Amino acid sequence: MSHGSGLVLDVKHRLGQFSLEAELALPGRGVTALFGVSGSGKTSLLRLIAGLDRPQCGRIALDGTPLVDTASRIFVPAHRRRLGVVFQEARLFPHYRVHGNLTYGMPARMASRFEAVVGLLGIDHLLARYPATLSGGEARRVAIGRALLSDPRLLLMDEPLTGLDGARKGELLRYIQRLAGEVDIPIVYVSHEPAELIEIADTLVLMEEGRVRAQGELDELMERCDLTGALGGFDAAMPLEANVQAHDEAYGLTRLRLDDGQALTVPGIAASTGRRVRLRVPVREVALALAPSAELSYRNQLVTVIEQAWAPPGDAATMELRLRLGGQTLRARLTRKSYDELGLAVGQEVTALVRTVAFAQSLKS
Repeated sequence: MSHGSGLVLDVKHRLGQFSLEAELALPGRGVTALFGVSGSGKTSLLRLIAGLDRPQCGRIALDGTPLVDTASRIFVPAHRRRLGVVFQEARLFPHYRVHGNLTYGMPARMASRFEAVVGLLGIDHLLARYPATLSGGEARRVAIGRALLSDPRLLLMDEPLTGLDGARKGELLRYIQRLAGEVDIPIVYVSHEPAELIEIADTLVLMEEGRVRAQGELDELMERCDLTGALGGFDAAMPLEANVQAHDEAYGLTRLRLDDGQALTVPGIAASTGRRVRLRVPVREVALALAPSAELSYRNQLVTVIEQAWAPPGDAATMELRLRLGGQTLRARLTRKSYDELGLAVGQEVTALVRTVAFAQSLKS
């Protein structure tokens, strides 16, 4: 399954009182997340891409081939678009076993990929079962497998984790992470949960009231202070990249080295020495000090420079800080009172204190 030039759309669509106007150019691979509160237009946009609805005006093209062009009266029906769609509900055929569901509509050319897809999603042991006997997470993995085995040019996922409990949600998210790293087609992923998207998204499209408020690489949008309010929980973690330096097996820790030479200690990760990894540092776990100190319990004390400081709109008590760490960025949050009492200012060198256990490893590396 090869990737091309990606998805390009410019559409206008009205549904009752709701109007959708979106212009996007999405990359030809990786995970693009459509994010926004309920009613912002995420699912409406996904339905237009899938061919389940027809826009009143506009154009949608995939890898240079038009799927919709109202000016030229082109409308490729959903079943001819070669798109894989995974909905909130698995929508499996109850009278077919899992194997039959997976192969329903599968082109002959995909037969050689069957075992690889089944293995990737961990559903080999489910092939003889009927959908009624599957858990919610298992049923959705089967639905994803069926979508992949249709040999799609693009995979659309509409809130695939909704309704699952914490353990099953985490398990399915790990499978989707693996999927994103191994399939060579773009994935458009709809969700209103920042924690999901932080783990898997490469590109983010922020939707507000039927319009595109912002689009770009996830890490870049997370650094924009003008989007802090709109992105809700996305400022919950900031990415850091580092190289694995050593493992401390006795204490279950891994020592990393940042590009500027500073060291980090994190919970043990399964990565060989020298490998580059990406971590996410929760903003709530970053405290500040005027200088490093051996008397603190924080093992990670990183010398940084305050690059930007601002008060979030409507919040007079809080200060948000962007900290420069070599060529990378951290975010910190503290009260305005603490900011003033410490005498902090933009351009000042400060020590970022991060608890060792605060690092959440991302599988992207």
